Amino acid sequence: MTKKAKLLVVEDEMAIQQGLVDLFVFNGYEVEAYADGKEGLDAALQGHYDLILLDVMLPSMDGFTICNEIRKQSRRQPIIMLTAKNAEEDVINGLTLGADDYIAKPFSIRELLLRVEAVLRLSGKHEVQDSLKIGKHLEVDVVNLSGTMNGKAVLFTRREIDVMCYLKENQHKPVARKELLTEIWKYSPNADIDTRTVDIHIAKLRKKIELDHKNPQHLVTVRGEGYKLIL
Repeated sequence: MTKKAKLLVVEDEMAIQQGLVDLFVFNGYEVEAYADGKEGLDAALQGHYDLILLDVMLPSMDGFTICNEIRKQSRRQPIIMLTAKNAEEDVINGLTLGADDYIAKPFSIRELLLRVEAVLRLSGKHEVQDSLKIGKHLEVDVVNLSGTMNGKAVLFTRREIDVMCYLKENQHKPVARKELLTEIWKYSPNADIDTRTVDIHIAKLRKKIELDHKNPQHLVTVRGEGYKLIL
């Protein structure tokens, strides 16, 4: 028998929380839910979850703080943030702190299930190589999600590593934003996608791997075509 994926839902609006629990249980998931931010964080740090669904606005501790604390302990834990519709700042903050993806309220049941399934499908297939060298200044340990830049430690999320490895595998061509969403985030290639996920991850990576992130030399944009990693 296939083991059920275990989800943690941290959402304080009880109608939404119960709806999420019912939805995921009906679709074959095991679910734990909390309304309080501190209780949700304690559960996240002490339990073992395949994915954490995390609301931004919570009593006692907000979703950004929870995400940040989780990332201090695990850079591999899959996290999806629930944000308010058109809350651009929430989206940027969540992804910058290391969330894998986000979904804006109000959301459709189908969209939510697809996002959850997409994150859970990630296999880490790009982690077969052990290291990645960028220029003369950065050595990346792909397995341990870390690196050394001019002698200083740099930490990466699993998704950042996936993006760099995929761009390396496709050095011969620029990689379009939609291709990254399909191959790294596992979105459907036919989906009409409106998300800042790729843009924010690219901006985060440039700050980590470039000597001058405002004038990138290694993670470059090819206008009208996509992104290219120059080693």
